[in-house]
Amino acid sequence: MKLKVRVVHYRCQGRDCWYADIDDADDRQPDDPFWYADGCRTQAEAITAACAQLAILHQAVAAGTLPRRISEGRPRTAAA
Repeated sequence: MKLKVRVVHYRCQGRDCWYADIDDADDRQPDDPFWYADGCRTQAEAITAACAQLAILHQAVAAGTLPRRISEGRPRTAAA
């Protein structure tokens, strides 16, 4: 599985904000990521949060738990 991080800059209530999400690199529709952070104050904050979450996802996959999308309710176990 290839994951990608997307970081987006936007204006929110008159201030700069940053959004980050983690999704499958092959998913053409970024409407249901595995993780997201909204309202980060800086680009660095958004990237740092995404990198920390990537490390958590990596550990979970190594332990046999597949990442779940935001719309899913619980983690899936990797098939043996």
